[in-house]
Amino acid sequence: MGMRRMKVDKLGIDLLTHDPVVILKDLEGKRYLPILIGPFEATAIALALEGTQVPRPLSHDLMKSIIESLRAKVEKIIIHDIQENTFYAKVVLETNGSQLEIDARPSDSIALALRTNSPIFVSERIILEETVEDKSSQEQQDYQDFKKYIE
Repeated sequence: MGMRRMKVDKLGIDLLTHDPVVILKDLEGKRYLPILIGPFEATAIALALEGTQVPRPLSHDLMKSIIESLRAKVEKIIIHDIQENTFYAKVVLETNGSQLEIDARPSDSIALALRTNSPIFVSERIILEETVEDKSSQEQQDYQDFKKYIE
């Protein structure tokens, strides 16, 4: 099954549930994947996005320190499945020339990926079923094409 690389676009609040949501965007900027997350994970992601240093390590900082102390590296994270509106992710570690896949929540995986500058991948099935197309960029392109045609 194919994977598509994505990046964190922004954090927001779901208008229906008032829960925090992280928005992933594909590298071409054409598709968005909103994932509901908890408030603590939202704070951890926000701190990483802003590059804010905290006086004492948070859980994700601790995970990063443990991984580095064990001479391992976060190779990537993969959001690979969705079941009953729950996303499933894996943290892929590289250690001693081999890979370890560790089951994790997407929010924790994203917070860790931001701290380790690791890529985020999403399965093509989730891209097809759960992402939203960016209509504004297409409308802008259509407008530019129309403007060229008129000229």
